[in-house]
Amino acid sequence: MRIALMAAATAVFLAACSSSTPTKPAHPASAGVSTARQAVVKLAPASGSLVSGKVTVMPMAGGVHLTGVVGGLPPNSTHGFHVHEKGDCSAADASSAGAHFNPFASAHGKAESGTHHAGDMDNVVANAEGVVNLNVHLSGVTLGGGAANDIAGRALVVHAAPDDYSSQPAGNAGARVACGVISVTQ
Repeated sequence: MRIALMAAATAVFLAACSSSTPTKPAHPASAGVSTARQAVVKLAPASGSLVSGKVTVMPMAGGVHLTGVVGGLPPNSTHGFHVHEKGDCSAADASSAGAHFNPFASAHGKAESGTHHAGDMDNVVANAEGVVNLNVHLSGVTLGGGAANDIAGRALVVHAAPDDYSSQPAGNAGARVACGVISVTQ
């Protein structure tokens, strides 16, 4: 009888240990799946600048890829480049786009280097003609699908100065010199 009780207790214990419990993603930003094929962003001047451009956003493994051209910047200049929370560029200074896209309440920082907003990207650098040829991968976000980390319908903003990656809450990147809504196309 004692051996039978021990065997039963061991079986119950092993069954409890082997039951599967759903696991959470390692980082909340890894949640969601892109459902859109691509989005187009028409960057328009803001804050009295002459900066404009066109950007294409496409889903890629682990995030999205942004390609395009931004012009009208000072030659050989460096600029903060972020996704902002609201798809509203109607204010003359683009303040209507709100803060950096930050669905998980993280501190601001450098993309791919520890803690950062979902909308934080590395600075972009204009060439001698004042043009940026974008080729940027933004990890941890989706395009379409409505997950918390979905950037569809939000704004893409170019700033007047470089992001210092440490000042809170936005990297001290200065005025918003161009803004455009991330508009999904089919």
